[in-house]
Amino acid sequence: MPPRLGKSFRWLVASSWSTNLGDGISGAAGPLLIASLTDDPFLISMAAFLSWAPPLILALYAGVLSDRHDRRRIIVTANVVRMLVLAGMIGTFAAGRLSVTLALLGLGLLSTAEVFADNTTGTLTPMLVSRDDLTLANARLTAGFVTLNQLAGPPIGAALFAVGRAWPLAAEMLLLGAGTLMVARVILPPHGRTESAAGARRDVVEGVRWVVRHPAVRTLGLIVLIFNLAFGAAWSILVLYATDVLGLGSIGYGLITTVGAVGGILGTAGYGWLTARISLGNLMRIGLIIETATYLILGTTRSPWVALPTFFLFGVHAFVWSSTATTIRQRAVPTELQGRVGAVNIICVYAGLVVGAAFGGVLASRYGVPTPFRVAFVIALIALVALWPQTKHIAHDD
Repeated sequence: MPPRLGKSFRWLVASSWSTNLGDGISGAAGPLLIASLTDDPFLISMAAFLSWAPPLILALYAGVLSDRHDRRRIIVTANVVRMLVLAGMIGTFAAGRLSVTLALLGLGLLSTAEVFADNTTGTLTPMLVSRDDLTLANARLTAGFVTLNQLAGPPIGAALFAVGRAWPLAAEMLLLGAGTLMVARVILPPHGRTESAAGARRDVVEGVRWVVRHPAVRTLGLIVLIFNLAFGAAWSILVLYATDVLGLGSIGYGLITTVGAVGGILGTAGYGWLTARISLGNLMRIGLIIETATYLILGTTRSPWVALPTFFLFGVHAFVWSSTATTIRQRAVPTELQGRVGAVNIICVYAGLVVGAAFGGVLASRYGVPTPFRVAFVIALIALVALWPQTKHIAHDD
């Protein structure tokens, strides 16, 4: 990272990478823990539900808090709460009293605290680096998410769980502690307000209204919502697609995840080259075309030799899209609104995923496993055509 990004941003990146590794470990170990305590499919599915529900319910309130109060203190407090929950789960497990109910409660509390930590962390980068360096800064942060949260974390979590069910919890607590100490070193410019909690609803309305009235950010929100609906429908049955359609067996799902993450690493390496030659607006347009084509290809092929390169290209696209969308939003949104506008984006992400996942499950059970990918292609194509004229607003940063 170039020195011009500053010492505080380097502390932020180090903290983000540490906590992302911890989140990746728990992402694999959490469902394994529940499955080791019960064979009830409903209770096992609750582990995924508890990871998705808190962002939908609490993101807007988390955005209000991060726009009102000291953002560094919010992150530290949320991480300390997460460490206390993990310590409680470890202690209960050591005493032989960890039931499935307590484990689900612990996972729900972890996810709830993570909403406040993640939402607030997303507001720090535009406070620490210049507008022109946001593409580089967000690329560094997203690289940590791809390589540590998605690629390295899950297999480490599964391996630690095989050694002992409490070890992944201990590893996450250690990494959260390191991340908390590092983010505490970040020095932020003055920010925040002192209004009472009675105005929280007004603050939420102000943030939503700002998004609706801003062409670029409004278009981003619509794209995120609709394309995550398509993504949720297709990816909700990805494990069945790997085994039943591609015939890759039990290793297929892990192979697909790894191939996508490797594509994300390539996107990390080439992001600076891309942004130097292609405008952010055009990068997003190209990404929408790639994602739409991905659903068409996966919905019509049964060959791993076709599907795996497609997943690789999708991994490149996912990294480039995430970094670009974050940069455009941060450039457009005033500092005092970053938390609430980021929360609206989170709502769009998870609303699309939850509805899409339910939709995809119904389609796969009634019409076959490839059907969600084909329907996702139709959804994405309609959205691409309908929103294409609006994508000109996204290029406002040029």
